[in-house]
Formats: sequence, C-alpha cells, structure tokens
Amino acid sequence: MRVLLVSLVLLALSGCMKVSDLADGAEYHLRDAGVLDHGSTERMASRRLQQDSFIYIAQGHFAPPGSTYPRPNVVAEEAFKGFVEYFPMVRRARVPLGLEEAMSEARGAGAHYLLYSRFAYADDRIGTVEEWEDQEAVDRLGTDRSVIQLMLIETNTRFLVDTARIRSRGGFLTFYDAKPEDLIGPPLHSYARSLLGVGR
Repeated sequence: MRVLLVSLVLLALSGCMKVSDLADGAEYHLRDAGVLDHGSTERMASRRLQQDSFIYIAQGHFAPPGSTYPRPNVVAEEAFKGFVEYFPMVRRARVPLGLEEAMSEARGAGAHYLLYSRFAYADDRIGTVEEWEDQEAVDRLGTDRSVIQLMLIETNTRFLVDTARIRSRGGFLTFYDAKPEDLIGPPLHSYARSLLGVGR
C-alpha cells in the first residue's frame, strides 16, 4: 500500500512539472539566497544582434580600486568564452587596450561590433586559512564581489548599441579559495544569450 501511495505522489508531481524545471528553480533560489554564486545584469537597451554578427572583444587598462588586482585581460577572456558559443565570428584582443586602440583593431579585423569592457570593482574577501593568517580581519571574512561594465559599440558608426553593468557575488558554498574574477564567467555567458534573445 505504501509503495502504491508513493508511486501516486511521484506520478502526480511529475505531471505538474518536469524534473529539469524543478532543478532550475532550486538553483535559482539557492543563488538568490546567497548559497551559490549569483550575478545580475542591468542592460540599458534591449536590442538584439544577428547570430552572424562579428564581435571584437577588448578590455580597458582600468584596474579596480582597492588592493585587489584581477588578471589584466580576464574580462575579455571570460567574455570570449561566453560569446563564442553563440556568435561564430568572435575575436578578442590579446592585451588590454584603450578605447581608440580597441576600435581601430576591431575595424581592422572587419568586426561589426566592439564589446569593450572593464573591471569596475573587485572585493576579494578572506576565503582561505592562508588569507586569514595574512589579514586576520573579521570584517574581511565573507564572499567575494565584483562589478564589470560593458559597452557594445557599432564599429562603422560608433553608435552605442548597449551598455551593461554586471554585479556578481560569491556564494556561501563556493567562497573557499575563490577570487572576484571567478564570478564573471556565467553572467557574461548569460549576457551573450540575451543579445540573441535566447532564454535562461
């Protein structure tokens, strides 16, 4: 009788919602509650791009204020990883560039758009025993945070197609030995999807 009752409950639940939907919902709530890494993107425009758009990705020289110094070209590297899955024609600068240099390289490569980025804020909190021994500051314990800024510019007209601000924070279960630059990959991937109008 008990087996029949359990089977009926499982059958009823499976009829209401797919297992993948339940998993997505659980992951969303865990991220929102701060258990897992979380990122939010604020876009200033909702324009979509064609999938065959040629995008050149570059990062500025700007280093975030404070004592945290992410790898010099990490935003461009992570953006490239996110964009290459959705846009077949993507290239990135090998080193940080000024805006005019980046625009010149993008035009020289024949790109339709320049995605220009910078690491605006990075807070690397204490997340390992070694970091605690170095700093020994209770107020520095916690999860890492980061903010990156993006500008999507049409290379022919220099028209600012979109600007975005991505804020990320680490999760309680993932903060050990993490860095602010470890947080930016998934939101950049989501931003690439949003430019195509693809859902979550």
